[in-house]
Amino acid sequence: MSNVNKRTSSIARGINASFWFSKLSAFFTVDLLIILVSLGLFGYRSWKTIPEDEVVRRFSLTGHSYKDVMLNYFTDSSQYSFSMSEYIIFVGIILIAVIAYQWLDLIMSFSHTARIRRKLRPLNELALKAEAISEVPLDTTKFEELEEAILKVPADKTGAKISTGDQDLASIEAALNSLLYRMQEARIQQARFVDDASHELRTPIAVIQGYANMLDRWGKDDPAVLEESITAIKNESENMKELIDQLLFLARGDNGRQKLSMVKIDLSDVMREVWEESAMIDPDHKYIFEDSENCFITGDTAMIKQSVRIFVQNAAKYSDKGNTIKLAVNKSGDKIIYTVQDEGIGIAGEELSHIFERFYRSDKARNSATGGSGLGLSIAKWIIDAHNGNVEVLSRQEIGTRITVSFDSYSEET
Repeated sequence: MSNVNKRTSSIARGINASFWFSKLSAFFTVDLLIILVSLGLFGYRSWKTIPEDEVVRRFSLTGHSYKDVMLNYFTDSSQYSFSMSEYIIFVGIILIAVIAYQWLDLIMSFSHTARIRRKLRPLNELALKAEAISEVPLDTTKFEELEEAILKVPADKTGAKISTGDQDLASIEAALNSLLYRMQEARIQQARFVDDASHELRTPIAVIQGYANMLDRWGKDDPAVLEESITAIKNESENMKELIDQLLFLARGDNGRQKLSMVKIDLSDVMREVWEESAMIDPDHKYIFEDSENCFITGDTAMIKQSVRIFVQNAAKYSDKGNTIKLAVNKSGDKIIYTVQDEGIGIAGEELSHIFERFYRSDKARNSATGGSGLGLSIAKWIIDAHNGNVEVLSRQEIGTRITVSFDSYSEET
């Protein structure tokens, strides 16, 4: 312990000495600048008194004491001399005051060693603890027990935990079990994602293959079969392309490669554009839009618009013809909120917590011809999360669903 304290004091003295010499060098530079600048100003003011038609060829300083020092300018025909005694006295007074302050500050700096030592005290205590730990004899038995417990955990068993029964290793076991749980969840989610993706891709491929076989058998001679097959193959190819695009979007998002162009956005303008295009391409539903002013957020315009489109398309997909779909945007405190509300089939309470999971579709959606891939809401949720937003879903079966999305309002600091 005494060695550590001595080492800390030595470090503190070294740091203080380094600062002391740096300060001394800075003071010397300041004093030199004061002399040079004041001399330059005196010489310039003296030179300005010489007639303009005279050209100064050289200058010199003469005198044996500060009382008779002269600054001499020599022209082609004359000599001009200026007494510097008053200047020397004035600058000397300034320098004496500055140097006195500087030396006082340098003398006071010697007392900073104790202050530096106090600042280093936490590091000193840490060094003492590290030294104490290093002196404790290392017992490798516990680590061997922990290693053996880790090796016994089956890699493919869900819910498996590490346990040694040693209280000294309890905190390490808890940390490792938490890590193991997250790894198992990630593996299960990845396996589910691959299974669902394979299933979703298998359907359009099977349809395309079926129609291709039908074309091979009867399509060569039957125009009706030919037209039906080509139409079906084109539709399924488009569905498969859309599914793959959605998968790629989510994959880029998971890998951090989905770039966002964050700018100031008027959310009212975005909602109005989606409302206008929806009313134009979907005459089977009645679209209503409620506007508000100064609804600015920071975000990627295309991404925000895509999230709104997904909610609006879902509302239209699960609403009967003639039903009303309402879009609204408003400001509440420091939040900007948009809502999409429909009069559709609604969502069962036990399904609400799953609707943003990838490939999840409710029972009614699975039985519907417009069930989709189950990725749209996952993409919308990713976009909202990427903008630090929040989404809430309120739904009642046979009454309708309301999606509420909130973002932080625009700030110059964001």
